[in-house]
Amino acid sequence: MASGAAVTAVGVGGALSVNASAQEAAPRTPASAETCYTLTSELVEGPYYIDADKIRRDITEDQEGIPLTLELKVIDADTCKPLRNAAVDIWHCSATGVYSGYESSGNGGGGPAPTGPPPSGTPTGEPPTGGPGGGGGGHQEPTDDDRFLRGTWHTDRHGHVTFKTVFPGWYQGRAVHIHTKVHVDGTWTDAGYEGGHTCHTGQFFFDEKSVLASAEVAPYSTNTSTRTTLTEDTIYPQNGHTGGLLYLKYDKRNIAKGVRAHLTMGVAPDETHDSSDTQPSPSASPSAS
Repeated sequence: MASGAAVTAVGVGGALSVNASAQEAAPRTPASAETCYTLTSELVEGPYYIDADKIRRDITEDQEGIPLTLELKVIDADTCKPLRNAAVDIWHCSATGVYSGYESSGNGGGGPAPTGPPPSGTPTGEPPTGGPGGGGGGHQEPTDDDRFLRGTWHTDRHGHVTFKTVFPGWYQGRAVHIHTKVHVDGTWTDAGYEGGHTCHTGQFFFDEKSVLASAEVAPYSTNTSTRTTLTEDTIYPQNGHTGGLLYLKYDKRNIAKGVRAHLTMGVAPDETHDSSDTQPSPSASPSAS
């Protein structure tokens, strides 16, 4: 697979906790006729990518956790036109920080998933850089055949794609995140998606308030890994929605009911961004939802 993309995440009803900014209500005015949205930041692939062998929208399988609906929109950042029939991959760890296909590596690649009392709201220790843990470091071959919390689906004619999953957990060295790739110019067959190129490799992130709320809910409450905050994370480019920060909605009195996330991703479909060492651009501005 291969391609580039832009994404969006939406929210849930009830007494809602919303992290969307004013930009969600009104699209940013283009600086010129040639520019529609700022490109979504390119981020590292991480060591645990497995090329799409699960063509599906519901990637939950038997994993426990807070239900998460992830709604994305992929557009051409130059023309603002939606990318239809693009293949969008997402993958992330379980509530206890384990990646499918790499369960022998344990929690984020750093040993068994710890259990016990939930972590405090204030993380301790410096987050490690590079190496495994779903951030930097080279690709690692899978160690097992499980594929939970992984999947690929196509965008519709409006550039939209929706996934059903669970709110990700955490592991030492990384803030809570979801990985993504966007592939274009390929062909959908009975076997899946073939050919084309990857135009975007990135990650989605969750604000601290939502992560702390999730930590009160089982099985997240059993994860005692040292937690890295969004501001401490060495991969997140600290540039808001352009860097992959999701818009979230959920019942602030009971996040266990579910979370809706959305984001619009601006990509360069004619470019190729599939390396695992692409670094974020710190100057990008938030993209519209």
